[in-house]
Amino acid sequence: MGYIEETNELKLDFKKITNMTGQEVIPVAIQNADTNEVILVAYTNEQAMLESIRLRRLVLWSTSRNELWHKGKTSGNEFELTEILVNCEQNSLVYKVRPLKGNICHTSYQGVANNCFYRRIDLESMRLINLNEK
Repeated sequence: MGYIEETNELKLDFKKITNMTGQEVIPVAIQNADTNEVILVAYTNEQAMLESIRLRRLVLWSTSRNELWHKGKTSGNEFELTEILVNCEQNSLVYKVRPLKGNICHTSYQGVANNCFYRRIDLESMRLINLNEK
């Protein structure tokens, strides 16, 4: 893991989308179908969405690598796609998924994989609080 994943300093990347010029993608919130927990926000394009539907597995578009991202291909932590919701303007999606093994994030806490939303902002100090450290 890197500094950004481990720090309690708030360093939001407001330039992420400007760096994706030319990529035809929309945001997709990934939600656990059983717990309703939002576990990841990522991007998809038409190719990745159609592959997800065909395989009934979570397939996204990696904006950093500019390629299909078959979630779990290297980690083994695959997710069954159970449902796709479309927002009113048809410019973002919610994928409801069921974990087949493990969690979704590349980070971990004491050797156990996290979901991506493992920190909250302390509204007084504007620092990040790791939810695992209660």
